[in-house]
Formats: sequence, C-alpha cells, structure tokens
Amino acid sequence: MTTIIQIVGIIIGFVLLIKGADVFVEASVSIAKGLRIPSIVVGLTIVAIGTSLPELVVSVSAALGGSSDMAVANVVGSNIFNILFILGACALIKPINVLIKEIWRDFFVALVAAVALFAASLAFRIPNDMNILAFRGIIPRSISLAFLAAFILYMAVLVKSALKNRTPSPDEEADTPKKPLPISILFAVLGAGVIVLGGQITVSSAMDFALNIGISERVAGLTILAVGTSLPELVTSLVACKKGENGIAIGNVLGSNIFNILAVLGITGIISPLFIDLNMMFDLAFLALGSLVFFAFAATGKGLSRLEGGVMILFYSAYIVPFALLGS
Repeated sequence: MTTIIQIVGIIIGFVLLIKGADVFVEASVSIAKGLRIPSIVVGLTIVAIGTSLPELVVSVSAALGGSSDMAVANVVGSNIFNILFILGACALIKPINVLIKEIWRDFFVALVAAVALFAASLAFRIPNDMNILAFRGIIPRSISLAFLAAFILYMAVLVKSALKNRTPSPDEEADTPKKPLPISILFAVLGAGVIVLGGQITVSSAMDFALNIGISERVAGLTILAVGTSLPELVTSLVACKKGENGIAIGNVLGSNIFNILAVLGITGIISPLFIDLNMMFDLAFLALGSLVFFAFAATGKGLSRLEGGVMILFYSAYIVPFALLGS
C-alpha cells in the first residue's frame, strides 16, 4: 500500500511539474515581449532562478543541518545534469539553433564559476600530510561571500545590458504579449510555485520508493536527489524547446548553473564553510569538460543536432552509471 502511494505521489508530482512549466514558459515569453528584451535574457534571470529554487532549498537546508558536503554535491551534480542531459534531451526532441554571440558571455561566466570553485578548493586545502587520497579542500566564508557578490554583479551587468539594448519591436502586433505585464508576472510566479511543489513531491516520493525497494541511500542520493532538484530545469527547458523558445531553454540551463555555484553555494558557504573532497574535485573537472563539449558542439555554427544531443546524453551516462553501480 505504501509503495502504491509513493507511485501515485510521483505521478502527481510530474503532472504538477509539466503543467507548472507550461504556465511558467508561456508567462516568461509574455514578459520578454512585454519588456521587449530577448527571451534568452528572461531565461538567464527569471526562469533560471525560478527553476533553481529546489537546489537553493536543499543546499541551505543541508548547510543548516551541518552537511555542507551534500550541498556541494547537489549543486555540482545538478549542474552536470543540466549542461549535458537537459540540453542533450532538448536537442533530441528538436535540434537547437544556437548563436555563439548570444551565449558566449554567459557560458564563460558559468565555466569560470566552476573553475573558481575548483581553484579555491586547491588554494584552501586542509593539511593532510600530502596524502592525495585524503585530499579535503575548504571554501572559507570570505570566498563564499565573493561568489555571492560576483553573482549580484553579473545580474546587474545582465539587466543593464538588456535595458540598454531594448528597442521598439519592428512588428508590434506580432510581438504583443497575450497578457498584460503584471498578469504575466503573476502567472510566472504561480507557475514557478507549482514547479517547486511538483519537484518536492516527486523527489520525496521517489526517494521513499527507492529506499523502500532496497536501493541504498547513497545511490538514491547520487541519482534521484541530484536529478530530482533539476526536474524543474528539465521540464521547463523541454517545454520551451517544444514551443520553439530555444533562448529560454539555453538561458535556463546556463543561468541555473551560474546561480547554483555563485548564489546557492555563496549563500550556503556563508552559513557554513564548504568542504570538497577528491571525488568532488573530479566532479568539478567533469563539469568543466562537459561544458566545453556543449560549447564545442554549439560553436559548429549549426547549433545542437539530434546526434550531438545523443552524444551529450551518452557522455552524462558514462559519468553517472559507474558511480551508481559502485555506490550500491
């Protein structure tokens, strides 16, 4: 009976995710038209922050509970899933047209954020008699504060650039939003709320179901928790791609990755210093490599094809499957 309830919970959670994402994307597109700004800017800001709320809640809760390791693992695991699996899945559904000139700045910020976290771990490692297997880095509160300040600066530059480049639409009738701006904002907030609720129900039910059928807590955490907190990004990007809103889909992923490292870990690290072990250093290196794979495909000038999307998903699978098997 308990298992049936958990399965029902998973189904309800997915329904809420899909419906919430549909409303959220429609409202976000309307906001972009109402403000006469590119949809990728909305993806990098409103959509990215809205879909990253689960990572923020999970990581802050972990820090308050004294488990900063879980907070870092959640963010890094989610970012790898975002850049490889989500964009790969979007490309499989419908090839994505990507203009490098529109994403290079935000891609660069996302990559530098990951590298900065890696470098800070090396710079502030805990002495361990030079035993590499016992490596443990610590991110002090001062660095976390710098991360958060960098995110605020990035957002300020992004918003200033968007406002500076606002131009009257050449086709006012075609670009007229379906709803007034205040209503669109309200629907975006409601859609984001439904997405977060659906994500929480899905993750909670799936975690309970996995543990109930004998999957270890470690494996459940590596797979369900990391992927589960990225469900809002996944569903929102897939819905956006299906609607032809590639800017929102890509902006959502890049913006979420930036928000996760600079803002989520920034806030989390201020609450409690972050610890990074040798395994997590490997994960950070893989995140940087996965990001470069995406950029290399996008830089071909043809965007992401279905074949390239499939390669990105296989690349992600090659990373996560061995860890799941070893964790069992």
